[in-house]
Amino acid sequence: MSKIETVPLNSDQGATSDRVTDTVSEIAGWVQNAKRGSRHACNRLVEQFQEKIFRMVFYRIRSRSDAEDLTQEIFLQAFKSLPRLKNEERFKSWLFSIAINRIRDYYRKKKLRSFFMTSIESEESVGRTPRQEDDGGTGALQRVIRKDFWQQVGILLDKMPRMEREVFTLRFMDQLSIREVSQALKKNESTVKTHLYRGIQKFRKEASMRNFLQEVIS
Repeated sequence: MSKIETVPLNSDQGATSDRVTDTVSEIAGWVQNAKRGSRHACNRLVEQFQEKIFRMVFYRIRSRSDAEDLTQEIFLQAFKSLPRLKNEERFKSWLFSIAINRIRDYYRKKKLRSFFMTSIESEESVGRTPRQEDDGGTGALQRVIRKDFWQQVGILLDKMPRMEREVFTLRFMDQLSIREVSQALKKNESTVKTHLYRGIQKFRKEASMRNFLQEVIS
């Protein structure tokens, strides 16, 4: 595979909304064509999943530059390994499983101790253009509140056993279905549900997290 054409991560989402789909069969068709060497099909898959994978990585490592590099590496590894994917309809969960393993490798190499860091630069960089300026007043207050909220989320997640943390994050932050989480982690669905239930119960014990839970579960 010579080159993957990626969509700029700061680009307007509306510009590419007509190029993504939630149809499993259509995605499977792209995967089949990508296996045959279609560069166009590879680029369609990147357009479909790049932002999702980037956000998944960023939520966990809290470094925009590292998240961009890892996202590129994840897609390169995926296309290199694509011939070994037997069921094209499982591409999404298979791609997320590659991302999970790359994130684990990142933490092993860097010896980082948590999924969430509190860097102001990394917290505020996602979804913004480099030239976007900070505003004052209410906007500044909202950023402080948001930063404090995600610090609390990170503290709670860091207290969870690894599997609970991964299941909870994949389900509610990456918005994978139970089946997709099961496939990504190579665990049966009943095991995933058990870990998810335990994670939800821990969040429910924190009054400040109840509204968050209500929003993500609804």
